[in-house]
Amino acid sequence: MGAYEIILADDHAMVRHGIKKILEESGHYKIIAEAADGIELMNLLKKFQPQMVILDISMPGLRGLEATREIKCIYSHIKVLILSMHKNEGYLNHALSAGCDGYLLKEDADGELFTAIEAIRRGETYVSTLFLHVAGTVQNRDQKASACREDCGLLTTREKQVLQLVAEAKSNKEIAELLFLSVRTVEHHRANIMRKLGMHKTADLFQYAAKQGFLDYSN
Repeated sequence: MGAYEIILADDHAMVRHGIKKILEESGHYKIIAEAADGIELMNLLKKFQPQMVILDISMPGLRGLEATREIKCIYSHIKVLILSMHKNEGYLNHALSAGCDGYLLKEDADGELFTAIEAIRRGETYVSTLFLHVAGTVQNRDQKASACREDCGLLTTREKQVLQLVAEAKSNKEIAELLFLSVRTVEHHRANIMRKLGMHKTADLFQYAAKQGFLDYSN
């Protein structure tokens, strides 16, 4: 049996290098590609079909939660292990809702990375030991992920980027500058998002963003 093929996605090259070294030295895993952000990751998945993606939850461009949703919508057979520095249960719950197969704190990676990967390969959902006290977390994962998938095909990647920035209270002008778009194009994307989601007020977008994990729960 060949090595288990994995794509790494993290905006810190040193983190990717460290994980790659640990995994490949075992002889059981092969890192077939690396990405520095969520958009690059999605582009790589058009060329490569790994058995697993290990990604950071807080990448720029397309964040880990949104990348997870897209992967599970388009490539449902690919396993997703999220690495996170966030101990907040809000992040864990939204990661599971997005459909991830595992949530591992970076501080636990040294001792639990191999255990997490192998558990996921067996079809289990793995969470860092810190969260094992959260009643029903893993049991509710499939139900949450199913609800999330109902919406995942509605918005394009660009619309999700715009929604992310709207959730961060960015103005249309600020969004346009960050995404290198015209203000008119941003307004068009916002209108499309509202129409697709059946919403009529910006407040509705904030509520949707919170429910779907676009907002930062670290504070």
